[in-house]
Amino acid sequence: MHDAATMRSRIATRLLALVLAGVLAACASTPPAPPRPDTPAGNAEVVISPRWWTAFADPALNALVDEALASNLDLALATARVDEARAQLAIARSFLFPEVSLGAGGGRQQLSRTTGPQPIPGGGDAFNSFGVGLNAAYEVDLWGRVRSGRNAAGELLAASAFDRDAITLSVAAEVARAYFTLVSADAELLVLRDTLATRDEAVELQRERYGAGVSSEFELRSAEAERATVVADIAIATRVQKTIASALATLLGRSPRDVYVPAIGRSDVARAAATVPPVPAGLPSDLLAQRPDVRRREAQLAAAHYRVDEARAQFFPSIVLTGAYGSESAALGSLFSGPAAVWALAAGLTQPIFAGGRIVAQTDEAKARRDQATVAYLQTVQTAFREAHDAFVAYSSARDGFAAQTERRDRLTEALALAELRYKSGYSPYLEVLDAQRGLLRAETDRIIAARELRSAIVDINKSLGGGWQPPLQDLQETAPLASAR
Repeated sequence: MHDAATMRSRIATRLLALVLAGVLAACASTPPAPPRPDTPAGNAEVVISPRWWTAFADPALNALVDEALASNLDLALATARVDEARAQLAIARSFLFPEVSLGAGGGRQQLSRTTGPQPIPGGGDAFNSFGVGLNAAYEVDLWGRVRSGRNAAGELLAASAFDRDAITLSVAAEVARAYFTLVSADAELLVLRDTLATRDEAVELQRERYGAGVSSEFELRSAEAERATVVADIAIATRVQKTIASALATLLGRSPRDVYVPAIGRSDVARAAATVPPVPAGLPSDLLAQRPDVRRREAQLAAAHYRVDEARAQFFPSIVLTGAYGSESAALGSLFSGPAAVWALAAGLTQPIFAGGRIVAQTDEAKARRDQATVAYLQTVQTAFREAHDAFVAYSSARDGFAAQTERRDRLTEALALAELRYKSGYSPYLEVLDAQRGLLRAETDRIIAARELRSAIVDINKSLGGGWQPPLQDLQETAPLASAR
């Protein structure tokens, strides 16, 4: 009889253990993998380089990007957000452990002589009380509510770190783009100033010819007008140069005084316009794993899933264990004596019965936020491939445009030489020389812009892929310094 009772007790204990294990397993949640839309297959095997801007082999650019990554205010703000998320994770993790506090106090009290108990004979109706003790409280996370909150905070910390990575990528790209625009303005000013020198020579020549009666006043005034046009172009290019320099100083996180009077270092104009890194033939196979904005959305989606589990766990009872140990005494000298010791243990269970639909609404709210996070993830993936597509298209167009502008510059250089020869030989008027000079100046300027657009397109490819690669440099067919439009 005793053995049968013992056997039933063991079976009941094992069944209870299995039930509890099943419940705990059901409460342990792992966020599902994010949805994978139909995406193009990657076909480029590249070695990813987080410092992608170094592929341009420009020391000045490297120094500027490093300065921006150390001092940019947007990055500083993003770093502070990461610190905040890390603190929130520590707070969420703290609820997994018991809360222990130490208390101590003392006081003197007088009882009412009309409503209180009768005073002790010879003791009076006033007395002292002293106490010291440890108090502990612990919520048993039987249904995983606290763990879900901790996991959600961990995913949000990861999301904030990926957000900082995305801002880092964006800041580096904006610095590179602004730097190339500044170098382009420098190159344009170089061409314009060299051209102005030749225009000055042309005006002096026409003035002498007009004074000698060899040429007409029309040719002199035309030469003067061409010189004035170049002066106006120099004024515009100078304004662009100074504006870009100030914007770049802002990106670098410099002081207001340095933003107002920017001093931006850059490499030699001709050398800075000489090389660009080649571009991979297609999309990297792990594009979605590279882009920090996609990974940020993944982390936010996982956090939203944990928030659903956290809200759902409120349907189940909560169990809180409390304990206290210390001593109490009417006399301070006997506070730590054996008879003054006090202790208490307690367990409490709270099961929600009616909350006016609050728990259901909170669960529905968490589910809606999870659905929003899912849609936001899909939108980010869609944007990632659109940006990659547009960047590759822009690069292809910019590369072809630069080649065409180079060909145009070379042909117009030859045309100007022929026009000058024809004019000196008396076969054509000076107007033909002016047209050739205008065309060459425009071609030089357009070629500089095309070179800037090509570099900006490569920057956009790096940004769209979530990072760069480690390629060798290729020449931009720039074997000689930028020529002036004579």
